[in-house]
Amino acid sequence: MATVPSRTARRRARPGSLERPVNGRLYRGTWLLVGLPLLVAAFSVGRPTPLPRAFLPEFDGQTTKELAADLTTNEPNRFPGALGPVAWFKEQLAPYGLPVRTERFSAVIPGHGRVQMQNLVAEAIGRSPRTIVVMAHRDNDGTGPGANDNASGTAMLIQLARAYGTPPGFTRGALHPNHTILFVSTDGGAFGALGAAAFAAHSPLRRDVAAVIDLDSVGGPGRIRLVLNGDVPRTASGTLVETAATRIAAQIGRRPARDSILRQLVDLGFPYSLYEQAPFAKQGIGAVTLTTAHDNPPDPVGDVPQRLRVDKLNQVGRSAQDLLGSLDEGLEFAQGTSSFLYLGSRLIRGWAIELVLMACLVPFLAAAVDLFARCRRRRIPLAPALRALRSRLGFWAWVVVLFEVFGLLGAWPGGAPRPVSPRSDAATNWPAGFLILLGLLALAGWLVTRERLLPRGEVRSDEELAGHTAALLALSTLSLLVVATNPFALLFLLPSLHAWLWLPQVRRMGAAVRVGVLALGFVGPLLLIGELAGRYALGWDAPWYLAELRAVGYIPIVVLPLLVIWLAGTGQLAALAVRRYAPYPDVAALPPRGPLRRILRRSYLAVHDRRRHGAPEVLPDALEG
Repeated sequence: MATVPSRTARRRARPGSLERPVNGRLYRGTWLLVGLPLLVAAFSVGRPTPLPRAFLPEFDGQTTKELAADLTTNEPNRFPGALGPVAWFKEQLAPYGLPVRTERFSAVIPGHGRVQMQNLVAEAIGRSPRTIVVMAHRDNDGTGPGANDNASGTAMLIQLARAYGTPPGFTRGALHPNHTILFVSTDGGAFGALGAAAFAAHSPLRRDVAAVIDLDSVGGPGRIRLVLNGDVPRTASGTLVETAATRIAAQIGRRPARDSILRQLVDLGFPYSLYEQAPFAKQGIGAVTLTTAHDNPPDPVGDVPQRLRVDKLNQVGRSAQDLLGSLDEGLEFAQGTSSFLYLGSRLIRGWAIELVLMACLVPFLAAAVDLFARCRRRRIPLAPALRALRSRLGFWAWVVVLFEVFGLLGAWPGGAPRPVSPRSDAATNWPAGFLILLGLLALAGWLVTRERLLPRGEVRSDEELAGHTAALLALSTLSLLVVATNPFALLFLLPSLHAWLWLPQVRRMGAAVRVGVLALGFVGPLLLIGELAGRYALGWDAPWYLAELRAVGYIPIVVLPLLVIWLAGTGQLAALAVRRYAPYPDVAALPPRGPLRRILRRSYLAVHDRRRHGAPEVLPDALEG
């Protein structure tokens, strides 16, 4: 006969006990604090006023298509540094009296080495020194004619510039701008906007630039859209964006396409773009890109002149021309950069979004600090758990340092600190040999570390709780560092914090529940990897692509310590979830030294033998035992 459980056995564990240590009431109560930032965000929604339209001559899309076809026919291979497209561009503007200035620069392209390139600048001088830049890259990756990407943008740039020059056979007729306008044909745009970055950072003409219009893949069949994201979590001012959107809507009868709210948040949390407006945001210059393409550039093999659409060239060309005229009339109202979510004709201010994200952090921090206080009140020792976390920190720091050292030794494709082309070999061909060697060295580091982290007996409930608390405190510290670095990046961290907070609460449940809660914490990182995989057609190459962005220096080095803390905390919580956690052992319980530790200890003693003079010396904890 089955035994009926007693009332005591069926009773739910008391809140605050070792079985239910997380203060659920405190956690739920602090979520009420998120309501105020949400209310503030709702009131921060604004509707920027576009600049008035300036009436300029009609734009000729047919001539633009003919120019693009001529460029692709005469110069189909426009790999960065090619001189033929340079001569072609100068030849198109020479009859219009617009002198072309050459700005030379060089950059390392992953897989191709250092390449000498040059930007070409035609200048229409205005009454004000404040400058508007209209730009388009003229290069391609050398694998196709690149009619849309970006012969179409180069041809449109030439057509817009011709309106400010004197046509052949005429003594007058050129437009006279109020502000100086620079028509910039950049090089290296197909490999991470190298020319735009060089111009924004080093050109002597950059100091007076107040706004930038970029033309990229403007003759394709896709819907016209504005690209705003940059190398930092800032974009062009709301006035510039709304003016551009209004000028496009006047041509196509509806507003331009925009990214979803989630995608815009991802772009703020992980600033990244292949388009040439991106480097200007870092310099505080408002810039927008007009395009008919998606984020992933079109297939270069099928990108032929026959597929260019005259109607799209007319629409984008007239939109760009009207936008240029509006900026020329009211540039002072459209300067600078800011952060916001773009919702049609409305904007949500970036500071309000940051406030909401930071408020979402408060429930986790309150519950984690309360958990720490409970451990202190119960006199649960946290030192062994913190030392176990320290060992995991050391292991992941070892892996990250190995990756950086391999990069310095040339194991990974190196290049300028710009986004790597998703179609290049550097983005998709994993250097398997070096990765295997890195894995073996990382394994050696783990074998050294694991001796002190393996369970050698039954782990008590209070020791498990200490392990959870130490990991959650590390994640709390990480969250504050992320706030100080880029609050928008909390988007990728918050799922980990709020899911893993409840691991101490479910540690007595089945393995499926524990592992499921652990898996929920990976939603944030998977969101970033999934966006790269789908948006840029990287697929399973997305993780390596992220590593390659760090190898070239596009992802700043400050991210690495944050990554180490997250991996160490994740490792400790994963060990707890699968019941493989053990606190760091006492000195008396330390395992025997392995061969590597014996060599290190003997070396340490030999170096310090003269200083000891017979007195026993306390060894560092890494060499003790």
